[in-house]
Amino acid sequence: IWQRLRDNYGYSGSYSAVRRFVSQLGAVEPQAFVRVHTVPGEEMQVDFGTVGPLYDPESGKIRTAYVFVATLSYSRHQYAELVFDQKVVTWIALHRRAFEWFGGGVKRVVPDNLKAGVIKALVYDPVLGEAYRKMALHYGFLISPTRPATPRHKGKVENGVHYVQRNFWAGQEFADITVANQHLRTWIQQVAGVRNHGTTHQSPLHLFEKIEKAALLRLQTEPFALCEIRTAKVHSDCHVVVAGSYYSAPYTLVDQQLDVYVHERVVELYKNQELVATHLRCQEPGQWQTRLEDYPPYKAAYLQRTPQVCRLQAAQMGPFTAQVADQLLNDRPLDRLRSVQAILRLADSVGANRLEAACERALYYGDVTYRRVKGILNAALDREPLPETPLVLPVQAHAFARPGAAYFAVSAEVAA
Repeated sequence: IWQRLRDNYGYSGSYSAVRRFVSQLGAVEPQAFVRVHTVPGEEMQVDFGTVGPLYDPESGKIRTAYVFVATLSYSRHQYAELVFDQKVVTWIALHRRAFEWFGGGVKRVVPDNLKAGVIKALVYDPVLGEAYRKMALHYGFLISPTRPATPRHKGKVENGVHYVQRNFWAGQEFADITVANQHLRTWIQQVAGVRNHGTTHQSPLHLFEKIEKAALLRLQTEPFALCEIRTAKVHSDCHVVVAGSYYSAPYTLVDQQLDVYVHERVVELYKNQELVATHLRCQEPGQWQTRLEDYPPYKAAYLQRTPQVCRLQAAQMGPFTAQVADQLLNDRPLDRLRSVQAILRLADSVGANRLEAACERALYYGDVTYRRVKGILNAALDREPLPETPLVLPVQAHAFARPGAAYFAVSAEVAA
């Protein structure tokens, strides 16, 4: 302690002073604990531990390696593998390979509160990552995260990680991670698996082969797999781009980064491991998968207002509104869909009844443009009775062409 204080913190006091201080510290009071015994095939504990630098042949660089250890709680038989990250896709793949190594699954998995599996490490209501939850459903095991800061609750795998660090890794040198994993698998079978375990007083491999292996759950024919996990930004058009295809995401996530889980048939979008959208996977670049609910309400409504939808909405407001919509949509060659959409939106501010009355008046005068309908509403002419003698206009070659006198007569009424 004295030496570390000098080296790390510049302590200049004497050794005897540190010794006197330490001697005054009371010993930590030991705490009693209950040793939990499990039945064969019931539980597997999993954890990561850092081992040190190792060559990565894919990147051509020296990287920090981690060891994943899965320990069957009854026999203490292990699966271990060295990896370079603790991402979700790695976490899922390691579980799958552990089950394949053992030749079966278990009823319960006890993980540490790694973010790849547990989003929120709450004592009573932990929140699981969606991919880990789906994997548990696929293999039929319960996830029982340890309480935060309680390594003793997963002591079997905690000791297993330390055992690998001390007895396999310490003092060894390997050409790369592939070679290291080959040696690690051999070591598990020929050294760790045949040792006399300090608690069971039997070799883990013997207990596994004799008792626990037969109690494991049968694995599914198709292994659970994530094809790929990517990160993608939600663009201003409410879509992310994945492999040249476009998938919609909620408009509230524009400019934010999402995790994209690419499966064989579906694509899932996650924000902080919360599922926000699911789409069928596009088969070719340039294809689009869009959910209208991912757009802002006013944008979604615009996309939904096709001519057919506009006619239905107009008919629901009344026969005069429907007639106005029909006249505008039947006009050629000008596309008047926007005009119809704008007229229908007027009902949002004045109500369907007033819009129906305004459309009746517009039809009466033979001018059903958006400007005319809005002008009638602004002047509150929809509340006035129509003249007893209707204005008779001569038949024109175009439905929206009128003689100047008729036009100014209508304009005068609106302006009055």
